[in-house]
Amino acid sequence: MPPHANKDRPLAALIVPDLLELLEEHPESIGPQTEEMHPADLADIAEALPEDMVRAFLSALPKERAGEVLEYLDESLRTMVLEELTAVEAASIMSEMTPDERADALEELDDETADEILAEFEPEEKAETERLLEYDPYTAGGLMTTEFVSVDENLTAEEALVAVRAMSRAGRREAMYTVYTIDGNGRLRGVLSLRELLASPDGTPLSELAWSEVVSVAPDLSQEEVSQITSNYDLVALPVVDAEKRLLGVVTVDDVIDVIQEEGTEDAQKFGGMEALEEPYMQIGLWQNVRKRGGWLAVLAVSEMLTASVMVRYEGELGRVLLLSQFIPLVMSSGGNSGSQATSLIIRAMALGEVHLDDWWRVVLRELPAGIILGLLLGAIAFGRILVWNALGLYDYGPHSFMIAVTVGLALVGIVLVGSLTGSMLPFLLKRFNFDPASASAPLVATLVDVSAISIYFSIAYLLLSGTLL
Repeated sequence: MPPHANKDRPLAALIVPDLLELLEEHPESIGPQTEEMHPADLADIAEALPEDMVRAFLSALPKERAGEVLEYLDESLRTMVLEELTAVEAASIMSEMTPDERADALEELDDETADEILAEFEPEEKAETERLLEYDPYTAGGLMTTEFVSVDENLTAEEALVAVRAMSRAGRREAMYTVYTIDGNGRLRGVLSLRELLASPDGTPLSELAWSEVVSVAPDLSQEEVSQITSNYDLVALPVVDAEKRLLGVVTVDDVIDVIQEEGTEDAQKFGGMEALEEPYMQIGLWQNVRKRGGWLAVLAVSEMLTASVMVRYEGELGRVLLLSQFIPLVMSSGGNSGSQATSLIIRAMALGEVHLDDWWRVVLRELPAGIILGLLLGAIAFGRILVWNALGLYDYGPHSFMIAVTVGLALVGIVLVGSLTGSMLPFLLKRFNFDPASASAPLVATLVDVSAISIYFSIAYLLLSGTLL
């Protein structure tokens, strides 16, 4: 297999030739040669290698390092590598991964392979991984790690430090910077930073040091809400508790960043008028690419036929006054653009938690004057353009140029207003029926507004120009 594209990985491109030589001649030297490198850089190197050499590269690394590299490896490549390994080999490497990453990696495998690997874990690791696999991967429970630091609330500061040191020496803890206090039943009681613990006077009870008002979430909370809460409270770790406030795990900020990137990518793709991709663009197959895009294109094409049907309704007027046809692109694009703007604003506001379903009427009250003012702005531009061009002889609109200018100007006011209201209300409608508001894509809004734009334009033209031009 050819190496992955590495032009955006200068370090990998530099190292891969020498690494391939080492893999063939001295694989045992790869571990010592790369021990100072970050696992993310090693993952870049693995992704730049020929696919049939990735397994050999991971096998040449110490098990702990191989597990760390797997956490950063591209999902599809990681799945391929794990499927090539025996269940014993895969379990040996995956046991070095953090619990949440280990569960995520197993989620990507088929059930049979995942079960075979799970069976090879140590009993404690197996039980811990199975607990995490019970949660929906797109919830707080699916994001959380069980590698956190918690101590009894009755300890003093120096006793807590001894306990934290023991935990750190016993194994990796993903969230060492935050210390949680719990009672005898494991219920969350307080939180303090490691810095606060280190700076506290000896003998101070943790109950006096820890903040008792701890922001926490339930394991079934959606990942979007988790990211919002983490952002709102500027947290680096968010505890996850059960119904009785027992501490189950924590969601760390690096996982939240991944969620934000994932959700942003998904929304951007949907807003472009297509289904969200499950894989990076360069890794999806041809037919998956066509399927994700073709459905929406077909819907939009059928919708655009409504515009043609409306134009047929006014075919007679168009035939009598060809001047009206000049402004069809203007009125359609203005309505679609205003609708797309409003949709973009509302979808993003919903994603950030600034706007909720019950706020629809407040949005109407904001978009109504905004739509009128924007319509007046565009209408004034079109009105002036028609009169100026006619006066300068750039285009002859005939003796009724003033009425044509009024018609186009008033039509733009109505069209932009309708576009703004339609674009702002469509996300609310979709959310009301439990669809993703991001599905209110710009092409869909533009198509819906096109139909109303043509109707408004010709209705105003018929009212104002009837008996003169029509």
